[in-house]
Amino acid sequence: MKSLKTKPNTGKRFFAGLIDYTIIYGFTFMLIFGLGTRDEYGTYSLNGFPALIPIALWLVLTVILEITLGATLGNSLVGIMPIPSTGHQRKLTFIESLKRHLLDPLDMFPLGIIGIITINNTLNNQRVGDIWAKTIVVSEKHFIENPI
Repeated sequence: MKSLKTKPNTGKRFFAGLIDYTIIYGFTFMLIFGLGTRDEYGTYSLNGFPALIPIALWLVLTVILEITLGATLGNSLVGIMPIPSTGHQRKLTFIESLKRHLLDPLDMFPLGIIGIITINNTLNNQRVGDIWAKTIVVSEKHFIENPI
């Protein structure tokens, strides 16, 4: 297998995350205000089963889409996809994808600065979640030119 040349694709990765998390947070806020209970201070909260819905949505829109389709909705729209850092052209496993996305809050705090710094300063343009999961992000074009 020939080695892959990765690119930072910082702008694409930023917009992919923005798309994915705008959908997740937008749905979560609608759910909180629609099904949540309001306390005496005017704040809303979800309790019981409805509180699990945002977690399930996050899991589906990040991990499940990534392992079944090869990329999240945001990644697909900007033309990038994660693969194992070994360079094998395959979809990620559940554990690889879960590890990548469990560290999304770290990579995206504040305003993605940590992710941008690590992407631009690591050999394979990896963010912290990619380093832990042993994944890299490549252009979907790479797969068109080199099918699985």
